[in-house]
Amino acid sequence: MSSTVSNAIFDNMVTSMIMVDQSFVVKTNNLAAEQLFELSAKRMQGSHLSSLYQKLSTNLALFEQALTTNQGFTDNLATLMCHDLRSITVDLCVTPMIFEEELHLLLELRQVDQQQRISTEMHQLTQQQLAKDLVKGLAHEIKNPLGGLRGAAQLLDRELDDNNREYTQMIIEQADRLNNLVERLLGPNKHHQHRLHNIHKILEKVIQLISIELPSGIIIERDYDPSIPDITIDAEQIQQSLLNIIQNAIQALGNEGEIKIVTRVANQITINGKRHRLALEIKIIDNGPGIPQELKNALFYPMVTGRAEGTGLGLSITQTLIQQHQGRVDFISAPGHTEFTVILPVQHHKERS
Repeated sequence: MSSTVSNAIFDNMVTSMIMVDQSFVVKTNNLAAEQLFELSAKRMQGSHLSSLYQKLSTNLALFEQALTTNQGFTDNLATLMCHDLRSITVDLCVTPMIFEEELHLLLELRQVDQQQRISTEMHQLTQQQLAKDLVKGLAHEIKNPLGGLRGAAQLLDRELDDNNREYTQMIIEQADRLNNLVERLLGPNKHHQHRLHNIHKILEKVIQLISIELPSGIIIERDYDPSIPDITIDAEQIQQSLLNIIQNAIQALGNEGEIKIVTRVANQITINGKRHRLALEIKIIDNGPGIPQELKNALFYPMVTGRAEGTGLGLSITQTLIQQHQGRVDFISAPGHTEFTVILPVQHHKERS
């Protein structure tokens, strides 16, 4: 690679290439690697490999083994999380080789998110169809006890003075919200109440609801982008979707941990085969134990749960509601980091009812 021709080939390769020495310090890299990590060559070269990213699913012990045995390895569909919280799926190939008369490791990273996403979306469409029938059946079963709950809360509310009605009013409000949600799950899409809403107000409402029974050892951290425009959505459906995900995170954490809620704008993004100029990303990240490997492929199926007391309906309902908004739910999970991303297109049309 010392020649001009070799350098030109190296720099013009589509695959990201990084050369590290035996201390895992970056010696050289190509332009594709700079674009992948969104770091300059000056920032990358001379830095330790682990400083280029926040998390890599591939165990660093494998890199050490490659140096010791002089045998390379490949890790397909590895997850790379960059410092800006972008989660990227890559095929990683590591090859020991002599560079500048010393043993080095050549890392080749080929981004495969698009192929992976197409496969995932097809899988999710199958899951959604299975979920629809179950959700409609469940909605019918919910209506009667929900009416009884609201009636009991109204009777109790009449017995209390004005200073003690906060919780009964919340019960009534949430019963009405759930009843409206059930009605919309049972009915066609034309009954959905799509209006312009501020996503942060919806998130704050969700946080208010979970804070009532939130264990004292769990911290909620917000990282909101204040420049996000109002978005045309059904607020109750989105509230329920986000509530389901955050409640799952709380249950996974137990009595202590951290949940981070991040909002960002994404440009030129493809959702279910359709290109959108602008989309909203809502990330819900927890530092819990992660999702068991055996549940990942069927996570959005109805009745799939990792908890004995769980119903397995929350994520199934969430997926259905988000897809009714032409959106998508993605997730990555490893011990210490589980991240659900709700992606909603920002529609540029008038409000509708």
